[in-house]
Amino acid sequence: MISNPSLDNSPNVDEWVSVNTDGRITAYTGKVDIGQRISTALALVVAEELDVDYDRIDVERTLTGRDPNEGMTSGSNSMEQSANALRAAGATARHFMLAKAAEELGVDVSTLEVGDGLITSRETNGSTTYGDLMGGKAFGIEVNLEAELKHPADYTQVGTQVVPRGLEDIVTGKAQYVHDMNIPGMLHARVVRPPHYHASLKSIDEGRVARLEETGVTVIRDGSFIAVTHEDEYQAIKARDRMAAAINWDLADGLPSQDLYEALTSNARDSKLLIDGIPQEAPIPNLGEPPIEATATLSARFEKPYIMHGSIGPSAAMALSENRQLKIWCHSQGIYPLRASTAEVFEMDPEDVIIEHVLGSGCYGHNGADDVAFDAALIARAIPGKPILLKWTREDEHAWEPYGSAMVMELRGSLDSSGNIIDWSHDTYSDTHNMRPAPGPNKLGPGRLLATRYMESAIPPAPPQQSGGAHNGKHRNQDPLYTFPNRRIVKHMVEGLPLRVSALRALGAYGNVFALESFIDEMAEEAGVNPVEFRLRNLEDERAKAVVKAAADLLYAGPELKDGVGRGIAFAQYKNCKAYAAVGIELEVTEDAEIKLLRAVTAADAGHVVDPNGIVMQLEGGVLQAASWTLYEEVIYDAGGVTSRDWDTYPILRFDNVPEMESVVMDRPGDPFLGAGEGTSAPTVAAIANAIYNATGLRLRRLPFTADAIKQAALG
Repeated sequence: MISNPSLDNSPNVDEWVSVNTDGRITAYTGKVDIGQRISTALALVVAEELDVDYDRIDVERTLTGRDPNEGMTSGSNSMEQSANALRAAGATARHFMLAKAAEELGVDVSTLEVGDGLITSRETNGSTTYGDLMGGKAFGIEVNLEAELKHPADYTQVGTQVVPRGLEDIVTGKAQYVHDMNIPGMLHARVVRPPHYHASLKSIDEGRVARLEETGVTVIRDGSFIAVTHEDEYQAIKARDRMAAAINWDLADGLPSQDLYEALTSNARDSKLLIDGIPQEAPIPNLGEPPIEATATLSARFEKPYIMHGSIGPSAAMALSENRQLKIWCHSQGIYPLRASTAEVFEMDPEDVIIEHVLGSGCYGHNGADDVAFDAALIARAIPGKPILLKWTREDEHAWEPYGSAMVMELRGSLDSSGNIIDWSHDTYSDTHNMRPAPGPNKLGPGRLLATRYMESAIPPAPPQQSGGAHNGKHRNQDPLYTFPNRRIVKHMVEGLPLRVSALRALGAYGNVFALESFIDEMAEEAGVNPVEFRLRNLEDERAKAVVKAAADLLYAGPELKDGVGRGIAFAQYKNCKAYAAVGIELEVTEDAEIKLLRAVTAADAGHVVDPNGIVMQLEGGVLQAASWTLYEEVIYDAGGVTSRDWDTYPILRFDNVPEMESVVMDRPGDPFLGAGEGTSAPTVAAIANAIYNATGLRLRRLPFTADAIKQAALG
């Protein structure tokens, strides 16, 4: 086994597994479970490697100072990093305990076998247990990267269907979210927001403040950061409203309000050439004339708006400042980076900032979870000794979370007389796609926390930075897996855009694959080739071909389609190194130009499958989320701020438009784990676009595909 970042940071067995006196095994991870069932998959991996029943594995919720520092839970990296680390730690622990048992029983280790933590010698029938050998004691050894792992042919638990961790509590209503926390003496808090990012406090009606404080309200003022607390939550909500009426804001110049898509291609920008998906310090070739042997050249421009995470429950956090320590309970996807950035703001030792992950509003990406945690910490520091429970409102979440970045993609491709692609160009224009509060130079982490820009000792917002590495940020999946020659792939970091942005599931892959896989269908039509066959013709990777074929077999089975109904397919390998996924969509375009989703099929290859139901859930959940982005979602704003602040102004997919779903997962025992969490998010949008074209003959290139957008396309 090769090393990975998780084991580099936490090399000791005791940082990953422990054996309790009752023989139960505790597994530790720095990856947080936010509904993607990672705790279930990790429990299966540990159970398999240690030969202990799955039900006797406990996976702790992540706590700084106790659990491994694995950075962010993001990028579909959890199985590759945490699962492989726990697998190696489990193997090391198993061999250690077998050697210890052999010594205790006076037998050769080769005579020992294990069943649910019971070690028995075939030679003497003597036995001991993991609990007897190690219960409560430390291993005191490093993870051995060369430890012999269990052979997949001998697996009895990995790949089986199990009840996922936490499901029983969720179904029975026992699950406790951070919103439900109740610590004696706690105060409820609410933040009073300015109208938009650039507004600052001008004046406060001190008389109103005094009257509020007479009712038991505490008003926290730190520069332009204003909050209120009360022991009763309803009174805190009313106090927030009364406080908002007492403030006069300096509105400054407001948000830039020029046309978004014009700004994306006309504002100042920093451009990089991509080779094999990696940005280069190299001259960017001009887009010249098509090759002389080209018999057809097509070009198209695709546009994606800002979109929200749209968490159904607003973000929340609890914080307590006492005894020179700061304790935070929150649903951040990166509690160690958040700890480092929070400690830097308050000039504290990071060890004195303790963050525990607690269930919160579901999200894949950087929503309000980090910001609400810091808001709560800022209030708790102002009222030491009092636990502070802060819940963002729906308006807070919609208007202040970091959004998924807007994008423009411009593509051009040429075909020869045989219908082969001989020239390919793809420019992507966008803001950054990652502003998580990870520590860095010049207060990079603190400058990415919302409240720091409003404090008396304000920290200016950290400027966006170009991301490097393969298929990162805005250039994720921009360089296709297809075998196109003469590629010109360029990404453009655009400056001066209006809204605060950061990571949202799939990052730039959603926009890039929308453009790429829509354009593939256009090229196939120009070449006179079936779109499935055209994809297969331009792929060399057999695993990629297999998922395309499997999805097509599912999608195109059945009777002929009636008028107004269409089918479309799209494919991507996430980041060109994670799971392969193809998505097929069957939909109807109604007389009112509304899209009715009928069927969705997915085919995926995520390497060795640990939790099959979990992978299907991720694949189908990705389709539903991306379908919502594609058909409904767009952040609306003007110079006065974000105006889409509720579910009426920011609609999402509802149950009445959920399609029938069917998925096939290609298990490859013994192959490396390939992250599946974001595999279907990007192909879904193009599959919908291609299905709309198949149904109507209309090629839609600006998201979302609302009824108005379809009507406008029909009118030319």
